Amino acid sequence: MSVRAAIDDRLWSAVGDPTRRRMLDLLVAQGAGSATSLGAQLPVTRQAVAKHLLVLARAGLVRATTEGREKTYRVDADQLSRAVAQLTAVGTAWDARLRRIKGLAESIERGHRDEDPDETEEGKV
Repeated sequence: MSVRAAIDDRLWSAVGDPTRRRMLDLLVAQGAGSATSLGAQLPVTRQAVAKHLLVLARAGLVRATTEGREKTYRVDADQLSRAVAQLTAVGTAWDARLRRIKGLAESIERGHRDEDPDETEEGKV
């Protein structure tokens, strides 16, 4: 596996968890936060918050600085922008796939209607 693929997997795994997404929302809104301050705003323990922050840091989504006895976390805007770009690209690709599937299904449906004698004038009673 390439380094880029590993980074992308960590990124996707990190943003796949609703608690981590909420933490990112809080950090973006507040500019920074510690495990303690985030824990006070979330329905999880401070220890769980610290573990989630570690996952976010490994994915490069947050950066920690030590201030006194506590680490303060801030969102890495470049990495978050990269995550948003990836999610947008995936969404666009899936939209295109779904449009193709819909087109194929409609084509098949039209073909079945053309072949169904019950749908023709001659087949109606």
